[in-house]
Parts: sequence; C-alpha cells; structure tokens
Amino acid sequence: MNALITFQEYLSEFSEKFDGLAASYDHTINNCSELESLIGDYSKFITNETNKEAWKQLELQESADLNQFVVNLRRKSALCVAIMEKYRAIKLLDGNSEKADYFKNVESCIEKEFGSFQITSESKVLLVGSGSFPMTPLLIAKRTGAEIVGIDIDDEAIQLGRNVVEKLGNGLNIRLEKILVENLDFTKNVTHIIFSSTVENKYDILDQLHTLTNENVVVAMRYGNQLKSLFNFPSKEVDGQKWKMVEEILRPDHVFDIALYKKA
Repeated sequence: MNALITFQEYLSEFSEKFDGLAASYDHTINNCSELESLIGDYSKFITNETNKEAWKQLELQESADLNQFVVNLRRKSALCVAIMEKYRAIKLLDGNSEKADYFKNVESCIEKEFGSFQITSESKVLLVGSGSFPMTPLLIAKRTGAEIVGIDIDDEAIQLGRNVVEKLGNGLNIRLEKILVENLDFTKNVTHIIFSSTVENKYDILDQLHTLTNENVVVAMRYGNQLKSLFNFPSKEVDGQKWKMVEEILRPDHVFDIALYKKA
C-alpha cells in the first residue's frame, strides 16, 4: 500500500508541475530546460517496469475521481509535449539544435513504424498531429523520398513546423497544413497514415478516414495503454467492418506502442 501511495504522490507532483510549466509558456524559450527535464523524468517513469505493479493496483480501485485524474494528467502531459516541441523549434531556429531525451526516444520508434509495410519513394504519407517540430516527416522524407503532408490544429505549431522544415528539409517533399482530413485532396491518395499518440480524437478520425481513403492504405496508430496511458491516448476498439488490426508493435522501452490497421 505504501508503494501505491508513493506512486499516486508522484502522479500528483507531475500533474502540478505540468500545470505550472504549461501556464508559464510565453512563446519564448523561458522555462525550456525545466520542461525538458520534467518530460524526460515522466518518460522514464512510464517506461519503468517497477511502476507497472502500482499501476495495476491503481486500476483495481475503479474510482471515478481517479479515472478523471488520469484523463486530466494525460491531457496535461500531451499539452506539455506540444509546448516542448515549440521550445525545440524556437531553439533550432535561433541556432541551437541540442536534442532532449524524449525526442531521441520518439525518433528511435520511427525506424520501424510500419513493420512490414515499408514506405518507399512512391509512398504518400499523411501525419495527423504533426506538431511544431515535425520529426517524423523529416526523417521519413530524408530516408525514402516519399511525399508527406502533416496536419495540425495549432496555428503556431504549423508555422514553427514550416520554418523547421525549411531549415532542415530544404528540397524535401513535405507540406504542413492546418486543415481537416475531409478537406485535404491528398487524403484520397495516401498510402500510409500516422497518428500522433497525443491526438485525443484519433479513433474518431480513423473512422472518418474509412470513406476518404483508398483500399490499400496502411494506418500506424501510436498509442499507450496501461501505464503508458498516462502519457498517450490509449487504443480503442475499431469497427470491424471498416478496419482490422494487422500488426502490433510493442516497444517496452519506448513511450508509445503502435497498432497497424488496414481496411477490413
């Protein structure tokens, strides 16, 4: 029980720190180091094997208040990751390109994102939730030459992302837009779709994409269940008449896992 109490105290402490650092964001790099350190600690916390048992005990409590706390904590951490991406973009554009541990963790996931459904130079890739520092489009485009479109709902993220692509991906076929999937002409031709793990309504968008995409599209859904759901929006059941999971890529040392879907 003491271990569970300590676990909950850690979560409360993370929640308070996320609140403070999110509120202090002022579109400059003030508090950047503090937030990077916090996200780094949180990443290690949710991938730490010793915390899994405390999480299981916590789930058994089945408390509505606790469930709401977890939902709120997930949203707070997702917001802070978005802010940290803005910090990284601002620093890069100011001439500082150092990399936080969180980004190293995410980038190492991108290598095998689609398992056996590899991206080639002929592929057309859509990223839902591209963020301010579009690591995934840059890495994929550099290594494969594929055409990539990233979409996001945050105006500042789109502008920073475009500036980052201009600086790091000159000549690459990458476009970033603030647009809905149903209004994007590119959608009907995409071969691969990637969902950021911090897009809350990703399964609603997946359902919507069934009628908007071609029959051979492959979807990589980044997600986090159990302990990782503290940092990522979890997986959900899909309409079996629309989509089927064809592969699951579990990565214990990484902050999110990946479910691959094709049309049923």
